[in-house]
Amino acid sequence: MMLVEDDVPLAESVAAAMRARGWRCDISNRGEPVPASLTQDNYDALVLDIGLPGIDGLETLRRVRAQGSVLPVLMLTARDAIEDRVQGLEAGADDYLVKPFALPELLARLHALARRQTLRQSQTLVIGRLSFDTVGRRGHIGEQALHLSARECIVLQYLMLKTGQVVSREQLTGLIPDWAPGATDNALELLMSRLRAKIEPAGVRLRTVRGLGYLLEPAAAG
Repeated sequence: MMLVEDDVPLAESVAAAMRARGWRCDISNRGEPVPASLTQDNYDALVLDIGLPGIDGLETLRRVRAQGSVLPVLMLTARDAIEDRVQGLEAGADDYLVKPFALPELLARLHALARRQTLRQSQTLVIGRLSFDTVGRRGHIGEQALHLSARECIVLQYLMLKTGQVVSREQLTGLIPDWAPGATDNALELLMSRLRAKIEPAGVRLRTVRGLGYLLEPAAAG
């Protein structure tokens, strides 16, 4: 778990409760480092306070979702107004909890989110004859294994999760931990070209949508 909370006593008590359940818990007291942290480590869920110094929790969440992360997010807020809850959900939160809260309720909600994430990660994604095992990180066309690089695995999994939707260049490069900030569009296009050549024999299309990004769809579509 990753916990983003600037109230030190609260953060320590929540982290202790998580660790007592056997979960690893990393703590940050600011939102700015969170998007990068999520690309460098695997977490089951993100617990994110709205009232943070610097960028607040809502802006932190927007940045996390903009880079393509589908990690479950539980928002913590001292605000009980309906519009604040709506803002959090619209920004991409999966659940919210109003302070003060009971630790058992927080843990129960986190357990439910983590279970959902585990089930989602255990799926075998399938489009046409293309399949991708998200646990073993292996792709196949029918029974034939695909030879995919680590970057191609990351990109393919996300594109398959977003089948039929345009995915921006920024979302894709944000998913790749070692992608240099100054990397050119040509570098991404080269990666996509290689991936396209590997997967399109499976009856799928990987299209470049000019000015927007990329779209993965069954070959019969369009």
